[in-house]
Amino acid sequence: MNKQILFCISLIILSSCSAIVTPIGGSFDYEPEQMNKKMSAETKSFLDDIFKGIDNDCLEDFHVHAVGLGTHGTNNWVNPEMQSMAHPYKYLQYKVYMSASGIDDIDNADQQYMDRLTRLASVDPRYGKLHLFAFDHHYNVDGTINKDKSSFYIPNEYVFAMKDKYPDQIIPVISVHPERPDALTELEKWAKKGAKHIKWLPNAMRIDPSSEKLIPFYNMVKKYNMVILTHTGHEKAVEGEEFQKLANPLLLKRPLDMGVNVIMAHLASLGECTDFTDNNKEVFCFELFWKLFKEKKYEKNLFGEISGVTIHTRVGKAIDTLLAHPEYHHRIVNGSDYPLPAINILYRTGQFEDMGYITKKERKHLNEIYEYNPLLFDLALKRSLKHPKTGQKFKDSAFLTPKEIGTCKSSKN
Repeated sequence: MNKQILFCISLIILSSCSAIVTPIGGSFDYEPEQMNKKMSAETKSFLDDIFKGIDNDCLEDFHVHAVGLGTHGTNNWVNPEMQSMAHPYKYLQYKVYMSASGIDDIDNADQQYMDRLTRLASVDPRYGKLHLFAFDHHYNVDGTINKDKSSFYIPNEYVFAMKDKYPDQIIPVISVHPERPDALTELEKWAKKGAKHIKWLPNAMRIDPSSEKLIPFYNMVKKYNMVILTHTGHEKAVEGEEFQKLANPLLLKRPLDMGVNVIMAHLASLGECTDFTDNNKEVFCFELFWKLFKEKKYEKNLFGEISGVTIHTRVGKAIDTLLAHPEYHHRIVNGSDYPLPAINILYRTGQFEDMGYITKKERKHLNEIYEYNPLLFDLALKRSLKHPKTGQKFKDSAFLTPKEIGTCKSSKN
C-alpha cells in the first residue's frame, strides 16, 4: 500500500473515524460458505472455467502469511509499535491488516485468522494447498535479535502445528535468518522434519543474499533439496525502507550460481534497483529479475512468483512482459500474498478493464467472487488476465507446481 494512501487513511483513524477502516480492509457482505447458494449461475460457470486445465492436486498457493498476536500460547508476536496510536503509520497498517484478516476478537486472534483462512480455501476444494509462512526476526550484524526493526514474528513451530491441525490444506514454510547464531542447526532441524521451503524478506530481516558468509547456509539448503522463496523489489507492507537495496534480484546470483532453488516473489515488480552489471544504473527492479530469469544457466533453479503483481501500484510492465512470453510460464508459480487480497483498496478491477486486461463481463464476475472470497478472486483475476495487445493469457502451467520445487506426481516439467 503506498504511503500517500496510508497517510490519508491514518488521518481518518486518528480522527476517531475508525469505522471507515473496515470498508478498506475486510468489508465483505457474505460469508464464504454462502457463495455456493447465492452466487449467480453465470459467475459459477465463470469460476468453473477458471479451474479448467489445472490438476488441482498440483495447484498450490505459494505465498500465504500466518497472522497472530500470541494468543493461547502460539508465541506469535507483533511489534508493540504497530498496536500504538503513538505510531500512526504502523498503527494504520495494523488496523487494516486485522480487519482484512477477519479478526475482531483480540483474545482469540490467532485461531480466528486460521478459521477464516481455511474456510476461504476449503469452500472450493479446487483451490489447492496453502504455503503458510513462518517469519523470522530482523537480526543485527552481531547475530542478536533486533525487535525494534522486527514488524512481527511467526515461529517455525507454529506453521508446523498448523500443518498438523490442517493436514489437507497447509504446507509449512519455515523462516530462518541465515545470520542468526543457530542458523544451520535450525535449518537442519526443520529440514529433517520435512520442511522444503524457506521464507525470506531481506528488506525487513536485513539479509544480504550475496554475502559470502551465507555459503554454509546455501550448502545446507542444497543438501536437503530445499527452496528459498524470497521477496524481491521494494517492500511497503512491513518495515523495510532502510534496507530496500537488499531485495535487489542481482544479489541472488550467489545462491543461484551454487545451484540453490530460488523463487523470486512478486517478480521484483516495485521500485528501482541498482544494476551492478551495467554501470550501476538505477532501473526498474523487474528489469533485473527479467535479466536473470532469461539466463539459460538458471532455467532449472530460478522461478518467478506472481503474488502482488495485480496490486494497482504494480500493474503494467511486469505483467505485460510475462504475458508476452508464454515460453517462460512453466517457471512461474502462483501466490496470493493473503491477507493482502482482502484489503479492498489495493485491487481495482476497473483499472484492469480500462487497460484491456479483462472484459466488462469478466469484471462483473470477478467483483461478485470478491464479495464472497478474496482468495478465489485473486486466482480468478490472474487466470483471466490477457495481454492488452495480443490476448495472450497465462498458460495453465503458470498455476501448476514445477517438479523441481514440488512433490506433486504430475508436476509440470
